Order: sequence, then structure tokens, then C-alpha cells
Amino acid sequence: MDKYIYVTVKRHSEIFNEPIRLNYSQTEQVTTIDEIQNNIARECLRFMEIEPPIYISTVGDMPASTGMGGSSSFTVGLLNALHAFRGERVTPGQLADEACYIEMDILKEPIGKQDQYAAAFGGLNLFRFQPGGAVTVEPQRVRNGAVEHLFDKLMMFWTSHQRPASSVLVEQKAKTSSNLDTLRRMRDDAFLLQEVFSEAVIDIERFGAILHSGWELKRRLASRVSNEEINRHYDLAMQAGAEGGKLCGAGGGGFLMFAVKPERRERVKRALSHLAYVPIGYEVHGSHLLHSVQV
Repeated sequence: MDKYIYVTVKRHSEIFNEPIRLNYSQTEQVTTIDEIQNNIARECLRFMEIEPPIYISTVGDMPASTGMGGSSSFTVGLLNALHAFRGERVTPGQLADEACYIEMDILKEPIGKQDQYAAAFGGLNLFRFQPGGAVTVEPQRVRNGAVEHLFDKLMMFWTSHQRPASSVLVEQKAKTSSNLDTLRRMRDDAFLLQEVFSEAVIDIERFGAILHSGWELKRRLASRVSNEEINRHYDLAMQAGAEGGKLCGAGGGGFLMFAVKPERRERVKRALSHLAYVPIGYEVHGSHLLHSVQV
């Protein structure tokens, strides 16, 4: 979707007292890479073997820890910028693979690979996560601007709650063996959605029904995926005419997204008037450089 994290990397001027400066929700001014508190920035600099002085700045369109894949988007974007800083061109597959290595192998985050690949490739894809760790990416061919028309029927609302994904995923991962049947059904939903997108016109009712089924299944995975407040928001939207929806990300907060027919949009917006409505659009590109100057 058309919400972004912008990452700036440049050689830091030697006239400053600190060799390393990072600007994000906090500001860090340190002497060595080992002193960096931002785990992703520290490990990306180590992985890329970047020598100070270095300046990194990042700003995002959406809050962090809200189920929008912000951490992985930052990892992918920073790696892309650091490769450009070194005068290197890399493929989306390499960016995604390196980001997974940083987050999962180095930082041991209890996450999957979907966010890194979505951020690196952009567009509409079917991802297959194979035994052994390989990932295949199948771009989906859609007709007559069908995805753009679908986004005209999507509505997203901010619950105002932020939470680290790990607070939900640790429990979810521990229950994987007991949740296998549910997880298989969720996997099968991806193929049902693939069928929906293969049609000349996307059936918003069927699309919404699959989202709703997925949300019902997802809530079984861990106790903190949802709560009474989130369930109440969801039920209000469905009663107002939404075809189906889901909570984005691991759960516990963040953004609720619904499929809504155009004639029912205002009814749904009124039903959730206590939440901030966030318009979204389609983004066909993944991580890309806006401006590159080779050092």
C-alpha cells in the first residue's frame, strides 16, 4: 500500500563531534557501531561492514508497532540505502533475504518472512515459504486496474494501540503444533484469494468473506491476537455493512482493515467514527531509491 518509510544514509561530516548519528523516534550520537541502541541499524551496519562516520535518518508515514510491517520495511529500506551508499545495485530477492537474516538469524525475532518480501517486492504477489527456508515469489497478473479498484473498496481504521509483534508471536509460535489445522486453513485462504484476483472483476463479497474467515481463524492462534475492544470495533463495522475484514499484523492493536462496497462506506465510517480513518492506495513498487549519490 502507499504508506512509506523513508531512509536517508550519507557520509557524516567529520566536523561533528560524533562519528555516528542516527535520527528516528530517538536521536543517537555515538562513537562506535557497537554502541548503537537501535538493533536493526546496528546489525545492518555490521552486516554491510560500513565504517564511520555515517549519518542515518528515518521517518515513516505510519506509527511503529502497528502491524504494518514497519520494522521489516525499515530493515529492507536501510539495506537498500546502504548498498547504494557503497555503489551497489541489488535485487529485491537479495534485499528480502538479507533483511530476514538480520531480523531472524541475528536478532532472533519470532517473526516470519512475509513482511520483508512484501516490502522488497511491492505489488501483488503469492509468496510460497518452502521447507528449508526458500521463498518463491509469484507476481499476480490482474486485469483492467482491478487492484486499484479493490483499494477503492478498502477502508482502514487506526485503533490507537501500539504493541511489539513479539508480545503476540511468542505465544503463537509456542502453539504452532496444536494450531496446525488452523494454520493449514489459513494457508488455503491464500489460494482462494488467488482465485478471486484471477477474475476480470474482483468479487468484493467473496474477497470480504475470505478476509472474515481468515480473521476468525487468526483469533484462535493466540490469546492476545484480539481483545474485547477490537472485537467490538470489528462487529460495529460488520453491522454497518462491511463484507469482511481483519486486524493487520500479529494482533493486539494497530489497524483494522475492511472490504466495503462504495454505497456502504459512509455507514461504516459513521459506525467507527471514534476511530481515525486512514485512506490507503495501491503501490506496485517495492523498496526503491529516490535519490542516489555514489560516494
